[in-house]
Amino acid sequence: MHRITTSVQLVLASHCNGNPQPRLFGGQLMSWIDIIGGVAAQRYAAKPITTACVDNLSFLRPAFLGDTIVQKAYVTWTGRTSLEVRVDTYVENLQGQREMSNVAYLVFVALDEDGKPAPVPPFVPETEEEKEEWAQAERRREIRLAGISGK
Repeated sequence: MHRITTSVQLVLASHCNGNPQPRLFGGQLMSWIDIIGGVAAQRYAAKPITTACVDNLSFLRPAFLGDTIVQKAYVTWTGRTSLEVRVDTYVENLQGQREMSNVAYLVFVALDEDGKPAPVPPFVPETEEEKEEWAQAERRREIRLAGISGK
């Protein structure tokens, strides 16, 4: 069972907006985040998935035309049929040094052959970092559920 997925992209002109210095369009980055997050969720669940929500998306540093984008996605939490994935995005220079560009948390739901929610394998955090991510995921889930119920 895979828990971590990585991806590398090169920022091309078609990925940029028209500012004086061509910057990576935020919507393009959001698409890459959803794709890698979905791949990580699907690989972990071993089932088709659908995006339920993007819980948090923080833009910390811009990326520009010609930059290399490195992404790492990993499962941080599982429920019965849903799972949370964290996606870290880095801008990498030509010397291989990486700078954090974006952090995103997404929730996915696993689907059965009829498109209905299906159980996912439980994730049991082992390291201190995994346990902290799990605890933060639980807090994000409580906030989401409170928002849905209006309380």
